[in-house]
Amino acid sequence: MKSKLDWTVLSPIAAIVVLAAAAFIHGAWLTGLSAVALALAVFAAVHHAEVVAHRVGEPFGTLVLAVAVTVIEVALIVSVMLSGGPEKAGLPRDTVFAAIMICSSGIVGLCLLVGGLRHHVQDFQLQGASAALAILCALAVMTLVLPNFTSTVEGPALSTSQLVFVGIISLVLYVTFVFVQTIRHRDYFLPTAAKQTAAEADAPHAPPPTNGEAWFALALLMVSLVAVVGLAKLLSPAVEAGVAAAGAPEAVVGVVIAALVLLPEGLAALRAARLDRLQTSLNLALGSALASIGLTIPTVAVVSIAMGQPISLGLAPKEITMLALTLLVSVITLGTGRSTVLQGVVHLVIFAAFLFLSVVP
Repeated sequence: MKSKLDWTVLSPIAAIVVLAAAAFIHGAWLTGLSAVALALAVFAAVHHAEVVAHRVGEPFGTLVLAVAVTVIEVALIVSVMLSGGPEKAGLPRDTVFAAIMICSSGIVGLCLLVGGLRHHVQDFQLQGASAALAILCALAVMTLVLPNFTSTVEGPALSTSQLVFVGIISLVLYVTFVFVQTIRHRDYFLPTAAKQTAAEADAPHAPPPTNGEAWFALALLMVSLVAVVGLAKLLSPAVEAGVAAAGAPEAVVGVVIAALVLLPEGLAALRAARLDRLQTSLNLALGSALASIGLTIPTVAVVSIAMGQPISLGLAPKEITMLALTLLVSVITLGTGRSTVLQGVVHLVIFAAFLFLSVVP
């Protein structure tokens, strides 16, 4: 157990204090303080998830990180949905789409570029990447594209029965992937023996935390998540006002939410790529994209049905084009089991186009 308090322990506690103070105090300074507390709570949450992950090992470690980040994302989406009313019907779609683009183009591209510049050529398990991409393609098309072409309900929305079906198949696909990743074909998501040995020689791991330290980290992770949910709900009006003042489309709110919760995990993936652990980077990036759909869609479906909250899932033609390009390029660039800076540049160019077209549609 830690013998002294550090920022990872103090940040969640401070965030809870700020959240409690917001119930009695108002002002612009409190908004700024809440933003700082939210950022620190997000980083603290991912840190404690990493401690738990180190205890349980790979590929369970990356799964813990992906699920922790996705819980934050889902909580933010549901909070804004419930406080925003019918006009927030497209927020889940915008956030999930942004998460897919950030993970599969931004994080993957940056990891491939940095890893390629440092190590020239990097290897990863083709079976694991192919399995993740297959699930990602199926989930993305059935949840974000298919709703535009159903006829029971007009528009990008789904009927209640269709929404239930989409929620169930999303959860089934994600659970199946987790089963394959952690039990049936766990070796597909682990670095090769030679690569793992070389990486450990270059950057030895710290000793795994004890059971007590892992449980302590899990408790602080839960506190961090509670703080993130509350502070995000508190700050959502300021984010929306900022986006509106900048003249940007409302969909940019979803991009901001996705970027906020994925930033710490992106940094973790980047560190792994620099240490020539590209397999871990891909597990983090693609696992987060899968969790974003596989856990978010069923949750918002339940909220939509239970609370009578309308939800729109179908993407516009421009976004469908960007999604198709991203999935196609991902299948091609990750289809060899080896990567260079070229693949990284291609992914980052697509990500830059996504960001630009989000602000200038």
